[in-house]
Amino acid sequence: MAVESKGMNPEMISGSVMYYARKYLPLMTSQQLRPGATPVISNLLPSEEDQRMYLEELVTLLPTKKGVTPTSFLLSILRAAIFLQASSYCRENLERRVGAQLDEAALQDLLIPNMGYSVSETLYDVDCIQRIVDYFLITSQEANLSASIMVEEGAEFMVEREALTSMTIVASLIDGFLSEIAPDVNMKLSKFETLAATIPDYARPVDDGLYHAIDVYLKAHPWMTELEKEQLCRLMNCQKLSLEASTHAAQNERLPLRVVIQVLFFEQLRLRTTVSGWFFVSDNLDNPHHHLIGEINNGNVIDRMEDEDDEMKERVSELEKECLDMKEDIEKLVKNKKSWGIFSRSIRLKQKLQSCNSEKSCDFKEPAPLSTLTASIDEQEEHSNDIAEVAAPQGFKFH
Repeated sequence: MAVESKGMNPEMISGSVMYYARKYLPLMTSQQLRPGATPVISNLLPSEEDQRMYLEELVTLLPTKKGVTPTSFLLSILRAAIFLQASSYCRENLERRVGAQLDEAALQDLLIPNMGYSVSETLYDVDCIQRIVDYFLITSQEANLSASIMVEEGAEFMVEREALTSMTIVASLIDGFLSEIAPDVNMKLSKFETLAATIPDYARPVDDGLYHAIDVYLKAHPWMTELEKEQLCRLMNCQKLSLEASTHAAQNERLPLRVVIQVLFFEQLRLRTTVSGWFFVSDNLDNPHHHLIGEINNGNVIDRMEDEDDEMKERVSELEKECLDMKEDIEKLVKNKKSWGIFSRSIRLKQKLQSCNSEKSCDFKEPAPLSTLTASIDEQEEHSNDIAEVAAPQGFKFH
């Protein structure tokens, strides 16, 4: 405190406190503080009460400036504070500090073991991470608001860009954390959904990480109902899946049928848009001006278009195969519904023929009106269209 009052560099003060903490708080560097392990306090080490007192005092000595103290150290001392049952003020202080610079954290540091003694407790402390993420969002909003007021209009774009980058990093970090906690059978669906939904949609340019976490959760919880699966899958945006993730989702038996059809629909829509744009560029290459540009670039433009053509053909063939398989599955479902009606009608017709043969004469009746036959055909078409309509959003038709 004396050297701080004289204007010493905050980084040097933070380094001194970190050195003292590693020396007198053995739990911070102990490998025993890992999920599933119970730390053992040796008689040669300070008691838990002394370590708790040291920890709470050291937290008050840490500089408050953002970025001075590494996030990994803050998470380590937070893990020790949870085990030593430090005061709520101390733990909240550490959670706020971590939340302010969460974009600098590593996934391994977020795996804080749950110190609960109940069998139904989760392996990791999800509530703690939820509070840290909430603090991060609050800090980001406050920083954006203050920056937009103080900085000039030209520099405001740079501030927003940095905030978006930090948000994207945190989104990827939380998706990785969700994948780590998903195999836990004690993880409740409500907690999983709340943490995943905390990250705004714009922070995820691609939803592959979130899809992986959802798939792991579905695999570890096979007893989920179809409604719960659909509710969980609403967290991800099928339009933001990469080609690899879309291919995996189209063949994933754990996903609800509605989600699989939506993935195929949006992939088909994306393919049509890409193919249309490719043909538009191909038509423009027929212009002599573009040929001149291609000659100047030593044919690089044409070579690149040929490579894209090969990739597009391969992608089209893969999607055609997936759509064909999906179409066969739908036709099987429709045939199963129709087979019982056809079987019952054939039985009735056979009985009528047998009765006619036994009586050696049959009375021919007039055929059914045309309106009755049309209504029957429309009813059969409605059954076949029900399955296709669930995939297409409002305003589209599924082909």
